[in-house]
Amino acid sequence: MSDLESFRAETRVWLEANCPPEMRKPVRDEADVYWGGRNATFKNDAQKAWFEVCRDKGYTVPEWPKEYGGAGLSPAEGKVLRQEMARIGARPPLSSFGIWMLGPALLHFGTEGQKKRFLNEIAAGEIRWCQGYSEPGSGSDLVSMQTFGEDKGDHWVVNGQKIWTSYADEADWIFCLVRTDKQNKYQGITFMLFDMAGDGVSTKPIKLISGNSPFCETFFDDVEVPKSYGEDCPGYVGEINRGWDVAKYLLGHEREMISGAGGGDRTAAIGAALKRNAGEIDPVLRAELAQFDVDALAYSAMGEKFLDELKVGKAHPAQPNMMKYAGTELNKRRHELMMAAGGSRALEWESEETGGGKGARNWLRTKANSIEGGTSEVMLNVISKRILDLPGA
Repeated sequence: MSDLESFRAETRVWLEANCPPEMRKPVRDEADVYWGGRNATFKNDAQKAWFEVCRDKGYTVPEWPKEYGGAGLSPAEGKVLRQEMARIGARPPLSSFGIWMLGPALLHFGTEGQKKRFLNEIAAGEIRWCQGYSEPGSGSDLVSMQTFGEDKGDHWVVNGQKIWTSYADEADWIFCLVRTDKQNKYQGITFMLFDMAGDGVSTKPIKLISGNSPFCETFFDDVEVPKSYGEDCPGYVGEINRGWDVAKYLLGHEREMISGAGGGDRTAAIGAALKRNAGEIDPVLRAELAQFDVDALAYSAMGEKFLDELKVGKAHPAQPNMMKYAGTELNKRRHELMMAAGGSRALEWESEETGGGKGARNWLRTKANSIEGGTSEVMLNVISKRILDLPGA
């Protein structure tokens, strides 16, 4: 038996022994997702047990080095773990923008002091992060942002506003793009880290068409951001005024995260259609479901290929744009199919039977998928120029 086959066998045994049955069921609502942080609570004992056993084994961030809270798995071992978790339907033990976005940026750009402090806190679920990028008037053209940090020697005083800040009202800390040089558009931005509980930080939830939203407006009024949190632990990542380098790197991971939000989920649309129609599906809808199934399989295969290439340093820098475009467009199609299969009943908004109109609200929410994290039009422009080498307009 090869080392990888042995690892797979050991992983199956470990998962069977440690993943509670309740944690092998599909996520039903927000409370089924554990985000960690200083104010976090567990929905039930099973969620707590699953998180703690994974945390102790390093499986909240299995491919991170052990000294930063991970399990130190190789890319191949990490792939096996993901496959085995998917095989039994195991939920992720911890969801975190720290894991998906900030962590990779710190591993690449961070100092040793930052890695030891922040990565271990992220892996242990002790800190919940939000992302301070977009501003009113600065979305796709992110470098036009105006939030400004005035240099006061050992700290900055930050003033400005961010928008579409997911879960800002529940986050502990923020990784934030702040202009620190008004004369240089690209090399005048600093990637700062600071506490959301600090004086001058406030948030206001944004209500969407779906009736609810994770998004917030975030305001900074004379917020003091330290330049250092201790030995070898700056309050910024990378170099001062070179935060755009970090921001671009992180955006690739953000787009991978957004692209994975249901894009390759084949079963949800088909299962919902069969349930609502008692197995009788209109031939046209059946054909659309079959096409979706094929496209979702192709998307999943593309994702595995790109991930393998990333792990060995052969990935094209525009691949996250491909994943983001394909994944979000697929997720929108998936919810359109669910609504089509449900007919007029799928539009119900408030009954207990539909979970308060969960299907309709989720369908409306997906309309933002092709806007957030970079619009589909911007993604296609990047793909055309950087992968297909087409000339610009």
